Amino acid sequence: MATRQRESSFTSCSSTSSCDADDEGVRGTCEDASLCKRFAVSIGYWRDPYIQHFVRLSKERKAPEINRGYFARVHGVSQLMKAFLRKTECHCQIINLGAGMDTTFWRLKDEDLLPSKYFEVDFPMIVTRKLHSIKCKPPLSSPILELHSEDTLQMDGHILDSKRYAIIGADLRDLSQLEEKLKKCNMNTQLPTLLIAECVLVYMTPKQSANLLKWAANSFEVAMFINYEQVNMGDRFGQIMIENLRRRQCDLAGVETCKSLESQKERLLSNGWETASAVDMMELYSRLPRAEVSRIESLEFLDEMELLEQLMQHYCLCWATKGGNELGLKEITY
Repeated sequence: MATRQRESSFTSCSSTSSCDADDEGVRGTCEDASLCKRFAVSIGYWRDPYIQHFVRLSKERKAPEINRGYFARVHGVSQLMKAFLRKTECHCQIINLGAGMDTTFWRLKDEDLLPSKYFEVDFPMIVTRKLHSIKCKPPLSSPILELHSEDTLQMDGHILDSKRYAIIGADLRDLSQLEEKLKKCNMNTQLPTLLIAECVLVYMTPKQSANLLKWAANSFEVAMFINYEQVNMGDRFGQIMIENLRRRQCDLAGVETCKSLESQKERLLSNGWETASAVDMMELYSRLPRAEVSRIESLEFLDEMELLEQLMQHYCLCWATKGGNELGLKEITY
C-alpha cells in the first residue's frame, strides 16, 4: 500500500483492477441507487449536502413511490444506526458493506455523532471512483483531513485509511481478504461494531451471505447487523421484480432467503446472531412521525397509493444483535 504525504494524499490514484464481468449488473445497482437518492434529495425528501459531490443530478424524474421508498429506507437505517451510536456513546466502529456512494460518514461528522472509526467496503472499481471524488473535492476531503492527526495517510487506488475513516476495495465473498484489509486499516474486534448492508446480501448466494453473517457474528464480541433488502419475493409482484432485474443482467442470487420476514430473521439467528427483528417497509412507513409523512407527501402528488404499498411490502429492514447486554443493544427497535 502506498504511503503519501498528507498534503498530497488526494492528488493521485493508482491503477484500476479487472473486475468479474458477472458483477457488472450488481455494480450498476450502485449507480441506480445513487441517482435515486440524488433526485429525492434535490426535491427535499431529506437533507444531504454531500451526495451532489458524488452523483450528478439525473434529468429523468423519479416516480413518487420510488422517492418515498428511498426516504423510508434512509430514515429507517439512520434511526437504527443512531440508536446504536447512542447506546455505545459513539465508542464503537461502523462497517458499511457495499457502501457505494453513501455519505453517512460526512453527515455523522456534521451531527457530531461519528464513531471511533467508520469503514466502507465495496467493489474496487466503485471504491476507485469514490476516491477520485474525495481527493478532487474539498468538501469531501477536508473533513477526513481535519480528523487525521498523523502526518501521512495510507492511500492507493483501492484503499484510503485515515484516523476516523477508511474505504476499502474488496469482494465480500472473499472473507480472508476482507478481514486482512480491514485489519490493515485498524479494525478493532474489541470495539462494539455495527455492520450495515443495504441491498447487498441478495446479490450473493445463500451460502456466501451466510458465511459473511457468520464471520461478522464470530469476529466481534459485541455487534449489531442492519440489513435492508427484498422480502415476500415469492408472489407475482416479486417475480416481476426478479424478471426486470434479470433483463438488466442482474441476478438476485440470494432471493430464496427473501421469502418472508421469518426467513430473513432465521438466516440471522442460524448464523451466530442472538436476536433478530424484521419489519416490512410499509409497516415502517406507517410508523414514521406524522409530521414527516405530511411534509414528504406534500412534496409531490402520488396517484396510486396501491403501487407504493406493493413496493414497500417487498422490502424490509432487519436488525440483529450479539452481546452488548450491558449496553442495552437488545432494546434497540424501530
